[in-house]
Amino acid sequence: MKTISLKLENSFLKEIDKNLIKNRYGTRTEFIREAIRDKLSTFEKGELIKNLSRLRGTSKLKTTDEQLNKVRKKLAKKLFNI
Repeated sequence: MKTISLKLENSFLKEIDKNLIKNRYGTRTEFIREAIRDKLSTFEKGELIKNLSRLRGTSKLKTTDEQLNKVRKKLAKKLFNI
């Protein structure tokens, strides 16, 4: 694991500290790591949605409602970690 240095305004740190206690984080580092993971996950979901929208209507195959529902369920699991 690498160490990085981060400069934040005092008001921002106070807000983080308030949320540390409220959400039971042990350290600022733990809080910031989770915030970064959440942001990266949001980016990944956005990319998946963008790629799916490009594919919409490109299939030449006939698909049944049952097949579409299976695909939707798989995508929901991947997107929302269900």
